[in-house]
Amino acid sequence: MTRPPSPPGSERTDGSSVQIGALVPLTRPGWVEAGQHLLAGFELAVREVNDAGGIVGRPLELVVRDTAADPQRAAAAVDELARLGVAAVAGEYHSVVARAAAARADALGLPFLCSSAVLDALTEQPTQWVARLSPPQSRGWQVYADFLLGAGHSRIAVAAQPSVYWASGTRILRDYLAPRGGTVIELDMSALDPTDVCDEVADNRATALLLLVGHPEPAVPIVKSVRGDRRLTEIMIGAPAGQPEFAEWATSLGDDSAGIPFLRYLPERLTPLGVRVETALREELAEAPSFVAFEGYDTVAVLADVLRSHGTDRARTAESWPRVAVEGTRGQIQFSRTPGISVWQWTWAPIQVVDRDPAEPNHFRILHSG
Repeated sequence: MTRPPSPPGSERTDGSSVQIGALVPLTRPGWVEAGQHLLAGFELAVREVNDAGGIVGRPLELVVRDTAADPQRAAAAVDELARLGVAAVAGEYHSVVARAAAARADALGLPFLCSSAVLDALTEQPTQWVARLSPPQSRGWQVYADFLLGAGHSRIAVAAQPSVYWASGTRILRDYLAPRGGTVIELDMSALDPTDVCDEVADNRATALLLLVGHPEPAVPIVKSVRGDRRLTEIMIGAPAGQPEFAEWATSLGDDSAGIPFLRYLPERLTPLGVRVETALREELAEAPSFVAFEGYDTVAVLADVLRSHGTDRARTAESWPRVAVEGTRGQIQFSRTPGISVWQWTWAPIQVVDRDPAEPNHFRILHSG
């Protein structure tokens, strides 16, 4: 389906190719399926760039590094990629890992286009070196909160593991829902098991339970416990971080995988480019491509456009972020400075709340758009 990471030292360094470093989670505890989809998008775009003549006659080459969802490993990979002479770094799915990569890229003066991570504070201070395609968590999770309110949920339990990302999500939900009459009840998953979660949801009279936890553990056991608890037959389970997007979710949970709304960064209709790319990705992956695969393709499309227009000088690449205007698979991509966001941001990346249709779990229903 996708090639393994390039072994260290195996890359061409004779100047014949233009190299982009690619950070992807390809082994546990990283979300491997997300990493595979991200890499498939990268690789398809690279092949198409090279079929069209490369970067001013030079082939574009990916230098892949597996982050395994480890921030220190990602930071070390950025150091190595900088030494290898890559023109830019792309990728990463996990927000906490992307934050570590962004900090190193900023410190080294290495352009980094973040594909999928949404944490608002991707860097501690504003930086010219980092740009991002995925919408910031504050925007996406506020869209999700609007969906909850519209569906009649005002008492919302969140089963959360300790993490900067989950804590940020909880805070966004609480700050947005509280002035609108909503209550967020936090359940600490470092102290509770799935049975305890069911008791807490019932005792607190919550009407929705959000999974701010890893997949498959403990997300899958929590869903099974809630679905099997007769007290909670009317409870809506939600997963704003997107766990149900991938086929592994449906395989793990069967019929219980459906009816769990999550955030997905796709438009109602793909662009003509997106329709063509979807067909190619489906053939490559042997399954429907996730939104993460489209993010991967768009990342390389943007970087290739910048490298063709401005050359491979790192400083010139960073200076070009505000001048990007690229037709991607999901719309016109342009970067701007967004209040409260420290990196160059595609401000209007599409956002949907979707779920797997209980009548047909491999089919997604669009429930809300933002």
